[in-house]
Amino acid sequence: MYLQAQARERLLRLALTLAAVLLAALASMSRASARDWAGAAYIVTGLGDAALVLTEDADMPSFQSSLLRAGARHGGGYELYLEPDQYVTIHHCGKIIQSRAGSSESVSEFLARHGVTPSPLEAVSIDLSGERLNLTVASDLLYRERVQETAPHGTIRRANSSMTQGTERVVQEGADGVQGTVYEILWSNGQIVSRQPVQILSTTAVDRIVEYGTAAPQAAQTAPAPGLKSVDANPDGSGVLTLPGGETLRYTGVRTMSATAYTAGHGGVGTRTASGTAVHRGTVAVDRSVIPLGTRMFIVTKKGYVYGEAVAEDTGVRGNRIDLYFDTYQQCINFGRQDCLVYFLE
Repeated sequence: MYLQAQARERLLRLALTLAAVLLAALASMSRASARDWAGAAYIVTGLGDAALVLTEDADMPSFQSSLLRAGARHGGGYELYLEPDQYVTIHHCGKIIQSRAGSSESVSEFLARHGVTPSPLEAVSIDLSGERLNLTVASDLLYRERVQETAPHGTIRRANSSMTQGTERVVQEGADGVQGTVYEILWSNGQIVSRQPVQILSTTAVDRIVEYGTAAPQAAQTAPAPGLKSVDANPDGSGVLTLPGGETLRYTGVRTMSATAYTAGHGGVGTRTASGTAVHRGTVAVDRSVIPLGTRMFIVTKKGYVYGEAVAEDTGVRGNRIDLYFDTYQQCINFGRQDCLVYFLE
């Protein structure tokens, strides 16, 4: 019996010793956890334009704040220490904790004192933008930072109704500059996964401005045959045309017609007219039921271009139309289609 009692006493002492060692180890681990970052990153905002992303093995940062300071830690490395006796708010897992910081208390110690231990995949957001310091512990953190970066110049195109279609001019040369940009950054599971610009604050870039024409090109008129100085009309529709040199032409009537242009070698046009004459400037194709072949005319467009004297020598049009012969295809393109006054000469 005596031996059994001694054995039980020795076992009890051994058990108590092991329990004391275990409790001391747990306490030591707890103190160590409170003194280190547990692998979590610290994201400090509110110090200036850019956010500070800090890890335990990085160099100690240098910044100024009335709420937070960086300081060396016993055993190496550094810590972020809260200014004592300030109110600090913790946001974690949907809970909000408000408490005063202790004397020389680090961020990790403050979190541990309130039962918050960040995991390696979590980050601690330290917001210094307000009067009170805010700590947010989460695996997904959204924050913003403002940066200065190169701003390439853009190009602005402006319509100008006084310029002809197909033409353009540079009104202002462009120049690259610098712009302030606000980025929204998502930190998730230990790394930055998204960085998107959300606001342009200012820019010194100068846009390049180019004006382009919208006005329809005016038909470039060919050099006219004799011009027209004046028209003296009689009540019966007849009259007298006076040319710039003083020569006069009498006409029996006048008619408004639609005129186009043609030339040899294009659209199947040969060098001989329906009358058997050689094509030349002054040859006009008509509808013989409207204007008989051989009719002499003096033709002026309503835009003021003077085609001059002409003879109905060719056919190939229908109705109230005439086709004027020009020497080149480009002259035909320039003339296009125009309304004309056709004076029928005696």
